[in-house]
Amino acid sequence: MMTTRTKDQKEQVGTVTDARPPKVCDLSNLAACVEDARLGAVDGDPGPADPLIFHELRGRLEASRFKLPPLYRSSVFEPYTAKLDDLGPSGFAQVLMRDPNRERTAGLMFDIAQAILQNGEGFRDLATDGFQEVVSDLYDGFLSAEDRRGVEPPDLGIIPPLVKWGRPEFGPYTWPINATKSFDAKAGIVNLPPANARLGLLAWAALGHETAGHDILHADTGLRGGLASAVQTGLLEGGAGPDLAEYWSSRIDETASDVLGILNMGPAAGIGLIGYFRGLRAAFSGAARLSNVGSASDPHPADILRGYLAGETVRLLLYEGHEETAECLIKETDKDLTNIILDGSPTTAAVAKKSCKIVAETIVSTKLESLENHALGDIQNWRDHDEAIVAKILHTLATNGPVSDCLAEGFYAAHVVAAAVTGAVARDGDVRSLFERMLVVLKAMHDRNPSWGPLFIAQPGNVSMHRAYVRS
Repeated sequence: MMTTRTKDQKEQVGTVTDARPPKVCDLSNLAACVEDARLGAVDGDPGPADPLIFHELRGRLEASRFKLPPLYRSSVFEPYTAKLDDLGPSGFAQVLMRDPNRERTAGLMFDIAQAILQNGEGFRDLATDGFQEVVSDLYDGFLSAEDRRGVEPPDLGIIPPLVKWGRPEFGPYTWPINATKSFDAKAGIVNLPPANARLGLLAWAALGHETAGHDILHADTGLRGGLASAVQTGLLEGGAGPDLAEYWSSRIDETASDVLGILNMGPAAGIGLIGYFRGLRAAFSGAARLSNVGSASDPHPADILRGYLAGETVRLLLYEGHEETAECLIKETDKDLTNIILDGSPTTAAVAKKSCKIVAETIVSTKLESLENHALGDIQNWRDHDEAIVAKILHTLATNGPVSDCLAEGFYAAHVVAAAVTGAVARDGDVRSLFERMLVVLKAMHDRNPSWGPLFIAQPGNVSMHRAYVRS
């Protein structure tokens, strides 16, 4: 649960945390994490089946009503079920008929239903609550009153997304608020494959991309357009040709989501990105290597570019070891470098790397009208106190220390995922044990989240006491 990150709290965290972050970027066990990601990708567990009979769906939804807290009853359950009632059995059947593969409207309709039902019916409740806590944390962190001082709330949504498990063939994905409003819901939906409730730790590092990335980008009117324009201008002024500038700017949604994920979860998100993509490539092509080819039809940049972009984004973080970790990620990405081809055109490694540096700097530092002349890096970044918290939590995860050690003021779910990933990729990292301990800690955090209690609290980050004096 993220609460308001005031300067006083940041200083206190630094003084009470005994553990210190490692000075070396240790990826000795990354291959084992890649294999764990591969196993998660090939698992194929589909999760709960979608209820295809209208009256059965409505009955199950109604039974789940009071398993949701007041915040989500009023913002998701009530408007969504009212929309279903407006559709009726006939309209429900038409939605299914027009989207038989459930990739558009029908897919969204069932995913909102599954987010309600899986909470209400207790599907994998430990992992579901942990998943929800990470998503709530990342979203609320971007809305923190301290960090957003002088920046208006997002135009379309201030309520964190709900989570669900399903559709393993699509991997992690999100329905942002501008999609869910088709069913009058006032929060997005974030999905993970069901196997990732049991394994595939690096998939959890992708949640920063989905929640702090896509969901935030789509909640602020004009934000994506402003970033796309800034990236295109920055690349052209930096000497990139118009084709490369267009390549990056047309993929701003995925590109900026990568950057935002790292700003919110730190270097672990960049490490996770490289390892997770290798795991997916191993699952679907047999080779655990980042792809060097970016096709015209793919809205994502080529894997190899995303690895370099991760390194350059880490370089812009505000903690002491950022330069060393950035170089570590770039060297790790270099291991998969062959011949870069973007939209059918060969691109040299030097040109590609330079473009990644420009793109990262532009997204992090450009002051945008949609953010009241603030930059994304002004609102969120990763600092020494974050690294110190990660080291403290990692010690607890690795030694089976008391969960209460991770529930201190200023300790957040993003720190827990970052700690698990950092420990898992390092020498002697026990991937499965760290994953299981991570879930236990996240569940404990979720149980303390006021948004999931009996009160109507949209932003737990704003529930904080403002004291005139703090006794040392």
